[in-house]
Amino acid sequence: MSDAMRKTRGFSLIEVLIATILVGMAIAALVAANSSFTMANDAGSDLSTAEFLIEQIRELTMMLPLVDPDASTWTVLGPESGEADVSAYDDVDDFDGATFSPPINSDRAPLTDFTTFSQQVTVEKLNPSNFNEAWADSTNSGFVRITVRVLQNGGEISSATWIRARY
Repeated sequence: MSDAMRKTRGFSLIEVLIATILVGMAIAALVAANSSFTMANDAGSDLSTAEFLIEQIRELTMMLPLVDPDASTWTVLGPESGEADVSAYDDVDDFDGATFSPPINSDRAPLTDFTTFSQQVTVEKLNPSNFNEAWADSTNSGFVRITVRVLQNGGEISSATWIRARY
C-alpha cells in the first residue's frame, strides 16, 4: 500500500483514545459543576427561608409593647404566669428564651412546611448609655436587644439582632 492510501483511511487508535479521554474529562467536569451549583442553590434557598423566618418574628414583636403596659417595674424577662404558650404572649419580654419548632409566622400560626427549621428568641435588657452592654434581668431598663436565631436540623443558618425602646 502506498503512503497516500494509509493516510486517508481514518483515525488511528491513539487518536480515538485521546478524543475519548477528552470527552470523558469534559463530561466529568460538567457533572462536578452541576453538583456545585445544586449545593449553592440549596444553601441560598435555606438562607432565604431563614431570613423570612427572622422577619416573621420581627413583625410579630414590632406590634407588641416591650413589657406589660400596667407594669410599674420591670424586673423579669419571660412569660408571666398564665402565659403558657405563644398565643398568650402579650409583650416582647414574653419571648425571652422561646424556641419555636416548627417556626411561627407573624400571626403566631405554626409554619408546618418548615419543620426542619426552628426559631430561637433572646431578649436582653441594655444599658441605656451603652447598647453593647447587657444588663441583668433584675434591672429596670428602657431598652432591649432582641436576637432571633434560625436553625435547620440544629445548625444555625442565620441570625438577626435589633434594639427596641420601651415607650
